[in-house]
Amino acid sequence: MALLNFRKRDAAPRTGNPDLEAFMDGYSIEVMPRTAAKVEDFRALLPEGTRVYIAHIEGTPIEEMVSTAKRLSSDGYKVMPHFPARIIKDAATLENWIAMYQGEAGVDQALLLAGGVTTPHGDFDSSMQLMETGLFDMAGFKRLHVAGHPEGNRDIDADGGDAMVMQALRWKQAFSDRTDAQMALATQFAFDAGPIIKWADRLTAEGIHLPIHIGIAGPAKLQTLIKFAIACGVGPSLKVLQKRAMDVTKLLLPYEPTEVLEQLAAHKAANPDFNIEQVHFFPLGGIKSNAEWAISNGGVAARPAAAHG
Repeated sequence: MALLNFRKRDAAPRTGNPDLEAFMDGYSIEVMPRTAAKVEDFRALLPEGTRVYIAHIEGTPIEEMVSTAKRLSSDGYKVMPHFPARIIKDAATLENWIAMYQGEAGVDQALLLAGGVTTPHGDFDSSMQLMETGLFDMAGFKRLHVAGHPEGNRDIDADGGDAMVMQALRWKQAFSDRTDAQMALATQFAFDAGPIIKWADRLTAEGIHLPIHIGIAGPAKLQTLIKFAIACGVGPSLKVLQKRAMDVTKLLLPYEPTEVLEQLAAHKAANPDFNIEQVHFFPLGGIKSNAEWAISNGGVAARPAAAHG
């Protein structure tokens, strides 16, 4: 087995914005098996210890998911695979997936979500049902993240409100309170700081104190982001992209999340108790470009292994 010899992280400032550097510290990023396969060496892009989520899209064989998890874990990353409830047939399947991830990749954390499938493949319809099985606790999983939606979720609240979403979040908060699981909300991406701040403050007011890992779209072509935003049901902040699309001077330039992150970072600096804990990147324009942008805008630089022998 190759021995990894990581160098010490570079702690020197990388931007003139210390608030942004502090806000981006410990960011996570999401990959899929097919996008991960295109990356020759993650260690040249991501700092050691970065949490890497692995999205499980319907139709992806569990073997591909586990293989990707094994690779990332071997490279020194904290691996957090998705467990989409609606594509998991039954408790036996769930138990088998957990055992495969643990046995082959040493995984002890997961993102639990309903998934984008309309009709469940089996017994499960929601992340709460996965949690109620007790299988993650029995397997010794230390960290369980669940989904958050700063701009609502019409799959849950078809009327555009948030009554059902808030009820589910209260249940998850209660689960966190009565168990030892380290929990957090990993959110859908958004492009406007205003709605994000309003949503986060609303959760606090409702007694929901789960730390928020805010979803941010990485740099990408504007047309790509608009396509993903519409497909994922991003609401109010879509206007940010539409406004940009109307500006011919910006239309052909790639979108970068600098403005939204600077605004959130400034709010966090002014309000230390603000419950956004970390940034979670969706690399819609590619893992490499996202990682390079993060490094040049406050993120810790990667340090490739000095020796593999």
